[in-house]
Amino acid sequence: MKDVPAQTAPADPRLAPLTEAEDPDLEHEGLSRRLSFTGLDLSAQEADAVEFDQCRFERTTLAAAVLDQPRFTDCEVSHCDWANARLTKPTLLRTRLTSVRLTGAQCTAGTLRDVSFDDCRADLAGFRFTTFAHVRFSGCNLTGADFTGADLRRAEFVACDLTGAQFSNATCTGARFTNCDLSGIGGVTGLSGATITADDLIALSHTFARALGITVIASAPPR
Repeated sequence: MKDVPAQTAPADPRLAPLTEAEDPDLEHEGLSRRLSFTGLDLSAQEADAVEFDQCRFERTTLAAAVLDQPRFTDCEVSHCDWANARLTKPTLLRTRLTSVRLTGAQCTAGTLRDVSFDDCRADLAGFRFTTFAHVRFSGCNLTGADFTGADLRRAEFVACDLTGAQFSNATCTGARFTNCDLSGIGGVTGLSGATITADDLIALSHTFARALGITVIASAPPR
């Protein structure tokens, strides 16, 4: 069996001493630097080209926010609600998300580099046409997530539930899936070139069979 090089772990955020953010309003082309957003409600706000540099978000909601070309650099996000947020062409660099609710969030045509998602709920989230570089999903609920057209060559999924996720036209050469549930995924041929553990591959067998038009029947009893 050919040896596959291990994925490089995402780099950690580079945080400096922070000041508490007081104004919960986001401004177009606004820059937030070295701020701590704690317990704030930023839901349903709209902003273009907003930038967060060395910031921490804790128990802060961005649910249903609409952000065009946002940029997060050296940020930590924990126990936040970002459900149904729409991030168009986002850039995330050296950012860690822990226990974040991302249900239905849309991250479209983005660039994620050195990003980790730990124990996040991202069911029905969309990552269409997004590029992942040194990105790790660990212990995440990604049921029904949409990775259509995504570049996942340097992405890693560990102990994630990917039931019913969509990988049509994705680029997965070099991606790694370890102890994940891949039942019923769509666009299974998009996983071409990925590294998958043996147990995960067994669970995929019926999906592969359907993609190839193979009918699977129960084994005939011995004569």
